[in-house]
Amino acid sequence: MTAPPDDCLARNEWICGEYLSTRRHILLDATVQHLQLTAVAVAIALVIAVPLAVLARRWRWAAGPVLGVTTILYTVPSLAMFSLLLPVYGLSASLVAAGLVLYSLTLLVRNILAGLRAVPEETRRAARGMGYGPIRLLLTVELPLAVPAAMAGLRIATVSAVSLVTVGAIVGFGGLGNLIYAGMNTYFKAQVLTASVLCVVIAVAADLLLLGVQWLITPWTRAARR
Repeated sequence: MTAPPDDCLARNEWICGEYLSTRRHILLDATVQHLQLTAVAVAIALVIAVPLAVLARRWRWAAGPVLGVTTILYTVPSLAMFSLLLPVYGLSASLVAAGLVLYSLTLLVRNILAGLRAVPEETRRAARGMGYGPIRLLLTVELPLAVPAAMAGLRIATVSAVSLVTVGAIVGFGGLGNLIYAGMNTYFKAQVLTASVLCVVIAVAADLLLLGVQWLITPWTRAARR
């Protein structure tokens, strides 16, 4: 029997509205998992990256080791990274999140450090002259002025994490990557295309969201452009 002309699933077409309507719960669950893994990994990486960047800024001798180690971690292939972390985390979502954290560190540390280094020395001297101690100087002067560079790194790390989450499909925790992997094995065109497009949409939306956050928290950069 031939497939009815209006049955795009039976014809295995790339673009199929029926796939969206009949698999929406599967797509929603995969999207939620994708977003959770990305958000958790980037948030943890940011919490780790800020102290590392501050350490590298305060003690110049530490910059080389910090940047060197994070760069080496970034060069490890994703499959090898997951294999190395497997004995620690097992086949779990934590395995994928841990790998994403390690990959995000080099992007975040480098950009935060660049932002801290770009703070004018006369600004630091002026703050010290006003009685600012090291901690107050860091929290109220250096880190705020480093925000534009830090946000650039955060945007890149987030978009990269959205893409790398899909690799987690090899251990069953890849969000939309699970659908892409399963669709490729069965040559399910609509599933592969839909999940891939959703990954792109998530990456673009996250980048625009972070760009908007940066615009809101750095009003002095808008004033400088006028």
